[in-house]
Amino acid sequence: MTDEDTPAAGSRAARARAVLGDAARRARELDRSEGLRAAVQRVRRALPGDAHFGDPLSLGGAKHAEFVGRAVVDLTGDRPGVTREVSLGGLQLWQAVLERFGGGAGEREVALVFTDLVEFSRWALQAGDDEVQRVLREVSEAWEKPVTDRAGTVVKRLGDGMMAAFADPVEALEAVFAARTRLADVHADGWTPRMRAGLHLGRPRRVGGDYLGVAVNTAARLGDRAGPGEILVSGELLARLDEASLRVRRKRWHTRLKGTPEDLQIFSVDRPS
Repeated sequence: MTDEDTPAAGSRAARARAVLGDAARRARELDRSEGLRAAVQRVRRALPGDAHFGDPLSLGGAKHAEFVGRAVVDLTGDRPGVTREVSLGGLQLWQAVLERFGGGAGEREVALVFTDLVEFSRWALQAGDDEVQRVLREVSEAWEKPVTDRAGTVVKRLGDGMMAAFADPVEALEAVFAARTRLADVHADGWTPRMRAGLHLGRPRRVGGDYLGVAVNTAARLGDRAGPGEILVSGELLARLDEASLRVRRKRWHTRLKGTPEDLQIFSVDRPS
């Protein structure tokens, strides 16, 4: 009889398994702690970089922090947890360092545009799949033609939104004006489609057919903050426009948009009345 076959050895193995099982249970409970996860999220909001890092917008690339971030999200799935937040927080810092020292900057200036539909999700819950698909097709036709007509590129479709890129900031804004006008011809039962848009000029990093970096985050956050029918632009993009031909209003908020430069200036622009 070997030592492993003795009753004492079997008892020790059972105790070891019990200890490991208890440790694993405690680790799972810790990872699922809402209080601790909320605390980590508060720390992330105070850290440099984009506190939203981990959403689809921030993980579209194939290198550096985006690649690892996508792996973290794949491993954790849709499960919120402390481990996920801590991992993404570290990658958030990594991305911020890359951007600060030029590792995330591209060589060319690009005018970036984000548009989406106001209150689309609420309407879509009641409208039914067929009606939703019909409206989205008409919206795409309304938005995308002005982009291509002005030498822009539709980078990607984002459900009820779109990301586009232009070499010329003036053409970018004109495309948004035209898209908003064309959207007025799209009709939906029980809902009036209205768009909002955000535009920023920067040097995003090109990865395949996509763009990544702080410049992209900035344009996207501007689009998120815009009101129904409103077009928000950064100070960098406004500087390339003819302000005399526009109605311009400075926007001020008590807190800056997360994941955007600290000195970002934001303006609401429109055609003169």
